[in-house]
Amino acid sequence: MKKTKLGEFEELVLLTVIVLAEEAYGVEIKRELESRLKETLSVGSIQSALKRMEEKGFLTSEFGEATGKRGGKRKRIYTATPYAHRILTEMKDIRSQLWEAIPEPMISFQGL
Repeated sequence: MKKTKLGEFEELVLLTVIVLAEEAYGVEIKRELESRLKETLSVGSIQSALKRMEEKGFLTSEFGEATGKRGGKRKRIYTATPYAHRILTEMKDIRSQLWEAIPEPMISFQGL
């Protein structure tokens, strides 16, 4: 795996960006994550994660069109880079290998 780290929260935000595709902007990312995690998140935590991941090369962003719904304010739309897709695939593979390596009695014991 690459040296650049991707934290757990960043990974969730990144996956959400991929799921939302053209609708991947701050407020919608927050809504989607809150719905899936069943908890309240701050806009600041989402924005910080997005900025960090853009700096690390996991995301790119561009402004969408201005809309009357937002009072003419444009949305910043995020897109995952090929690098992000590669890192997520590597992380998924490592997690799968680790889950498969857990001894059966341990899995049964934990109710998994």
